[in-house]
Amino acid sequence: MALKGYRFPISHAEAFPQGLVLVGQIEALTKYNPDRNAVPEQRRDFDVKTGEGTGLLMWKATVTDPSETNSRRASFQLIFVAENVPVPSTPEVLPGMRQIELEGLLAEPKVMGQGEFKYQGFNFYAGGIKGDNSGAKVNQPAAAKAA
Repeated sequence: MALKGYRFPISHAEAFPQGLVLVGQIEALTKYNPDRNAVPEQRRDFDVKTGEGTGLLMWKATVTDPSETNSRRASFQLIFVAENVPVPSTPEVLPGMRQIELEGLLAEPKVMGQGEFKYQGFNFYAGGIKGDNSGAKVNQPAAAKAA
């Protein structure tokens, strides 16, 4: 498929009309290693096979979309592509929950679900959080291939 791994830009307001809530902390996205005793290695946005990607570190966050009507799809994992961990500047609305607005948002189409219950979904990648002064923001290209 020609669009496999293709990420396209989308504004935060279009993707999440009622906003987005960060649940918990933003953590490093680590590579899988079958050896449990090995030191965890953080993933980078780079595909060795194709030579494509930004080469920046990847961070994961659990977010909730209040506009999603299907409860199974309301919470999902968002990937930040930045050299430093993004830091939200908004106050907590509940313990461990903050309303955030994403910058440099990219969406990647993906088939989700299992068996006869498959549906079209998206993986989301962001360059940073609006209001973040930690230096994590990245100006990403308009569209980038996935790693």
